[in-house]
Amino acid sequence: QVQLAESGGGLVQAGGSLRLSCVASGRAFSSYAMGWFRQLPGKERDVVAVISSGGGGITYYASSVKGRFTISRDNAKNTVYLQMNSLKPEDTAIYYCAANTNPSSGYGGRGTYEYEYWGQGTQVTVSS
Repeated sequence: QVQLAESGGGLVQAGGSLRLSCVASGRAFSSYAMGWFRQLPGKERDVVAVISSGGGGITYYASSVKGRFTISRDNAKNTVYLQMNSLKPEDTAIYYCAANTNPSSGYGGRGTYEYEYWGQGTQVTVSS
């Protein structure tokens, strides 16, 4: 069982920045592929960014956030981060951290079905 705890959400003006953190339980964090997803009420949960296991050499970003968001990981701290810059009102959502504990070739994939464990989410609100 892996527990994930997100933090760092909040209210920010358009153009501002936030950094989300997600701390995972367990001793095998470096072997997990990790992802950030977001969801609006009544909408499907969509991928924001994912990072491969180990050193995180493989990343993927949704086209809507590419160039503005950066995913990274610190295996010594069991933590994955999402640095969000140049935030826009359309980035407003609940952001979820997710773990794939058996990633194929270290890459967890972009689909929600590929991640077995989820955090409770953190609200990000961007005002115009």
